[in-house]
Amino acid sequence: MTVSPTLQKYLDQTVTYDLIPHSPTMSSSRTAEACHVPGDALAKAVVLRRDDGYMMAILPASRHLHLSALKTQLGHKVDLASEEEVAKLFGDCERGAIPPVGECYGLDVIVDDSIDAQRDIYIEAGDHATLIRLDREQFARLNAKAWHGHFTTHD
Repeated sequence: MTVSPTLQKYLDQTVTYDLIPHSPTMSSSRTAEACHVPGDALAKAVVLRRDDGYMMAILPASRHLHLSALKTQLGHKVDLASEEEVAKLFGDCERGAIPPVGECYGLDVIVDDSIDAQRDIYIEAGDHATLIRLDREQFARLNAKAWHGHFTTHD
């Protein structure tokens, strides 16, 4: 069970949370299944290239990013970052297990409105075998500076 050092420091200074170890998984939907949590309550991060930098979109694992809707809301040229770019930004995380907490990594964040309906929200800890549980208020505190919008579709 390994929480990324950058995330752990930020969490410890900002919120209260619980760690949930689980069998290693390689996708957010498999993680939700392994931990018996609804896909709507598992937040995932998508890293985007925007103008001359990066930002993060946070959405439920049960949904897909609707890139054109996001471009309309942000009014910027936005594209998906490559795996190599993401690996450089999240050097203390395993590939594919980036936590949906952009501020501690210096990224602007936009959160899909659908996540606000969840009582508890689960996030990756930076590895493929640990989830972090936060209540709605703690998750909101982590993303206090984030923009909000509707930019996802269901499977």
